[in-house]
Amino acid sequence: MTAAKNDGQRVDSRDLDIPEEPLAVSVLTGFLGSGKTTLLRHLLAHPAMEETAVIVNEFGEIGLDHLLVEKATEDTVLLNSGCLCCTVRGDLVEGMRDLYKRRVKREVPPFKRLIIETTGLADPAPILQTLMTDPLLSNRFRLDGVVTTVDAANGSETLDRQLESVKQAAVADRILLTKSDLVEEPARKALEQRLHSLNPAAPIYESVQGAVDPALLFNAGLYDPQKKSPDVQAWLKAEAYDQTDHGHHHHDVNRHDASIRAFCLTYDKPLDWDRFNSWVEMLITLYGGNILRIKGLLNVAEIEQPIVIHGVQHVFHPPVRLEDWPDDSRQSRIVFIVRDLKPEMFEHTLKAFNEDSSAPI
Repeated sequence: MTAAKNDGQRVDSRDLDIPEEPLAVSVLTGFLGSGKTTLLRHLLAHPAMEETAVIVNEFGEIGLDHLLVEKATEDTVLLNSGCLCCTVRGDLVEGMRDLYKRRVKREVPPFKRLIIETTGLADPAPILQTLMTDPLLSNRFRLDGVVTTVDAANGSETLDRQLESVKQAAVADRILLTKSDLVEEPARKALEQRLHSLNPAAPIYESVQGAVDPALLFNAGLYDPQKKSPDVQAWLKAEAYDQTDHGHHHHDVNRHDASIRAFCLTYDKPLDWDRFNSWVEMLITLYGGNILRIKGLLNVAEIEQPIVIHGVQHVFHPPVRLEDWPDDSRQSRIVFIVRDLKPEMFEHTLKAFNEDSSAPI
């Protein structure tokens, strides 16, 4: 099979650099001034981040001057670290599609990872939904995880005043506490506890002047390329949630994050898939905007292997069947991060959807 080049010449498609596996995408978010730019600068200079592409909004917001080696196009620069940085001023889907096509045509270096930096005021949920729903993107890219930067010096005040920062922390797979050298230990610990209450399963790491080991931030999502399977244990940590009171966290009710909570429901008996699916559809229809994330490992009746689910607001990944259970437990474990919704509602409605006279949950 051959493909046409822009100049009319023919090229064997075997010469095109089409990856066998979808490219890993990490979303880097965090409120204004939380250190995303400084973090990116250090990450892109790290040897482990070679063959990385970055999408940012404007070059003016990112200080990469000392890394530039040539300007490839108006919107793309090549870095001496082997990385690629491009700016997308319009639609993210078109930008990612164009970047991928240029990679296939070898108009840009053959990057193996993509980092999307959001603006400081962005809600990351629409980006996650885009990665899940666009047919081309979902076939070419896979969501690795969300990395959220939080300013240790101003983080508590930002969480008090800016709901966007609360959502950014709540949906994170990794939280990076920046500028921790500027605060006293009691204040830092109090902020860490607040972030842990928002998102119990997300590891919290510290960074000073952007310095951090990239291995701590990446390979955080559903899919572990080393194991060739969804790495459930890396993100579904049911033991991190307070199951005794269904995730009720006793912090200051005047804070915005009082409306956002994380909790985990567990069930010992196998779930009926059709009824469970109906329950999820009901949740999406009625409360989709307030369901920030759902992650689950399910024991489904008449299926020996576990089923993985992952959703963001109104959008869900197709269910994935694992080859085996990641541990000895056969419980269904479903993690929720929600806004203005009570855990009891989820527990009671799931029971109502699955309960019958012969097999109550």
